Amino acid sequence: MSKNLLIVESPAKAKTIEKYLGNDFKVLASVGHIRKDTKVDVHDNFAVTYEIDPDHKKVIAELKKASKDADTIWLATDEDREGESISWHLLEVLKLPKTTHRITFHEITKPALQEAIKNPRTVDMNMVSSQQARQTLDMLVGYDLSGVVRTKVPGAKSAGRVQSPALRLIVEREQEIERFNAKSSFKVTGKFSDQAANISDLDSSEIFEANLDKTTFATEEEAKFFLEQFKNANFKVQNLEKTEAKKANPVPLTTAALQIEANSRLGFSSKTTMSAAQGLYQSGHITYHRTDSLNLSNQALAEIANLIKTEFGENYLEVRRFHTKNASAQEAHESIRPTHIDVAVAGKNEYEKKLYQLIRSRTLATQMKNAVVAKTSLYLEADTVPNELFKATGEMVIFDGFLKVYGKSKDTTLPNLQIGDNVKRHILLAKQTFSKPPARYTEGSLVKKLEELGIGRPSTYASIINAIQVRNYVVKGESEGEPRDVLQLTLDESNQLSEQTISEKTGSTKGKLMPTPVGELVSNFLCENFKDIVDYDFTAGIEEKLDLIAEKKLTRLKMLRDFYGPFSDAIGASAMANRYNSATELGTDPKTGKKIYAKIGKNGGFLQLGENEKESGEKPIFIPLPKGKTVKTVTLEQALKQLELPVLPRSLGHAKDGTELIAANGPFGPFIKAGTHNIALSKINEAENPYHITLETAEALYQKKIDSILADWGDIKIINGPFGPYIKGPAIKPASGKGRARPNNAKIPKDRDPKSITREEAEEILLNSKAPAAKKASAKKTAAKKTPAKKSTTKKTAAKTKAKTTAKKS
Repeated sequence: MSKNLLIVESPAKAKTIEKYLGNDFKVLASVGHIRKDTKVDVHDNFAVTYEIDPDHKKVIAELKKASKDADTIWLATDEDREGESISWHLLEVLKLPKTTHRITFHEITKPALQEAIKNPRTVDMNMVSSQQARQTLDMLVGYDLSGVVRTKVPGAKSAGRVQSPALRLIVEREQEIERFNAKSSFKVTGKFSDQAANISDLDSSEIFEANLDKTTFATEEEAKFFLEQFKNANFKVQNLEKTEAKKANPVPLTTAALQIEANSRLGFSSKTTMSAAQGLYQSGHITYHRTDSLNLSNQALAEIANLIKTEFGENYLEVRRFHTKNASAQEAHESIRPTHIDVAVAGKNEYEKKLYQLIRSRTLATQMKNAVVAKTSLYLEADTVPNELFKATGEMVIFDGFLKVYGKSKDTTLPNLQIGDNVKRHILLAKQTFSKPPARYTEGSLVKKLEELGIGRPSTYASIINAIQVRNYVVKGESEGEPRDVLQLTLDESNQLSEQTISEKTGSTKGKLMPTPVGELVSNFLCENFKDIVDYDFTAGIEEKLDLIAEKKLTRLKMLRDFYGPFSDAIGASAMANRYNSATELGTDPKTGKKIYAKIGKNGGFLQLGENEKESGEKPIFIPLPKGKTVKTVTLEQALKQLELPVLPRSLGHAKDGTELIAANGPFGPFIKAGTHNIALSKINEAENPYHITLETAEALYQKKIDSILADWGDIKIINGPFGPYIKGPAIKPASGKGRARPNNAKIPKDRDPKSITREEAEEILLNSKAPAAKKASAKKTAAKKTPAKKSTTKKTAAKTKAKTTAKKS
């Protein structure tokens, strides 16, 4: 029996720690949070009701048994507020004394663990209160606000406290781009060489480029006139500037910087980065990956310095100490770095290995000298136009410093020319260029902006960005850009002036975050009706107040009261807001004289021919948007082509058994209606497009459906599904009589042969599978009686359990 029980969140972390602590310690994992917040009573000081997560019952039973057998218990969850909260829940559920040891560490190494065990503390209730305040805020906003947007905005699913300002950033950037009017101008560049070298090959490495300095031309005529003046012109070096410059090495990695760099250098999403970092931390390869600190420990600095001297030489080493500007960052914490800098490769998969390499090289770079570069600027002048200079720049690395391990350097060499030397002009180009709109956000640049505005916390950025994509409010662009004609004027070596039109791609959206039409509607609705929720300063102010709670400078109760009063008033006022009309009138159908609209519904965008049935008394025709188009980008011409598609539902013919096969569109997407069967069609496979699907394809899908039915008693069937055989019973109608009936399916026990089951046995299996659901419904009903809806904001959860705690902490 182990004398000590140490509890962490993650099984992977537990496995790594157990290697270092020996037989006296048993290390178990809580597997994240063991309780869920299910209800907030806004009239009882925002008391939170917690209930044990049903999925954690087995884990809790194991922890309770182990805690009774142990002499000493150590709570070793993560060092952030979320980790502190998990430790508090463990105290409550396991009924541990408040004096139970709480330890934290920045890295999973033997020395760090031993040091933490020497210096235990108790659970910090200020940090717990801060976490509870954040959780309560998110619950109140998420529940109340989501209900409003679902009612008022077509296609909306939910709204969140921190996700909404992030969505607003993306929407506002898109609106800036839409308002932007690109202006064209002509920029002049030339290709030159040392006249003494007598170069004739335009591909020669001796040829260098120079740009007309500080001058552009608004029109083609002005550019032509300018080039004409250089026929038979002689060029020489008018001025020469040589300087030395330093390239500063980078600072250590924080959580936000890691996400930005991984997105820029590796193309990782924030979610991928944080997942890989979590794996590296839990395996003991890097320090804690949720940090705002730039600090490096003395021991780490010594190890890094030793490696740099050994690998690259002492002339590359420059020990630096960094301090965090963020007042809320704790200098006792460390930046993200390898736990063992001498380990060159670490990680269990390619994502972790690439991220580890990035972290290691960045860490080394922070303690290496700046790079030194020599910069050369040549100014060329023609005798025919003496006041217009062409500038060529060259750069050579004199000392690579930190660039040895982090960053790229490419020498740009220029010929060894002096002032007064003659230069040969090969060609001059005047190329039409266009001003660029503001750049769309990537995940990396959005993280940078969120950090700059103080919205959210670096550890939450991944979940914020993921949430707005999962809700289909934002998508990542895939376009390489649209072709655009560009005019180019060329003055060649024989002084012939020519012009040509070349094509170039513009407006690439690949990897960029773009709002969907639904996302824009949601953001606009919130900006009009809930200004504070999407206000950047207000959201940043909430984060500051959460910090104050953690520092015991503000109470949770005061912070929640100050927030909820105005928020509750806004929720009440929003009841009077009109439902957003998402219709865009495209024009009129010449055949019918009816108007065509592009609209947004709960399943996305669509086209509508004719007015709504309530207004016209006639049912309009609904058709899908053309592939790759949105309600904002579809044109009347494209809509008219879509109207030529066959009207759904349409009969395809009859299967061999005489069943009519009908292609149709429903609330859940396209399907084939075959007698009593509805067969879902793929939204991706063009062969299953309901407008184009053939009888042959539909019949094959129908036959597959028939073959999957192992037994059919009408209202009850045994079906061989993609995850194995199951029983499908009659749909269960809501007790209220309102709303859509829910599926009534049951798994078949593994020891039963599906083909041998009788109808009576199938009914019994269905009945037994409904028993847990009935208990859940009963529990929910009881809770509803205890707490009137008007007095609380309630979050639906799986099941109530006996382990229930109401937190009334201030």
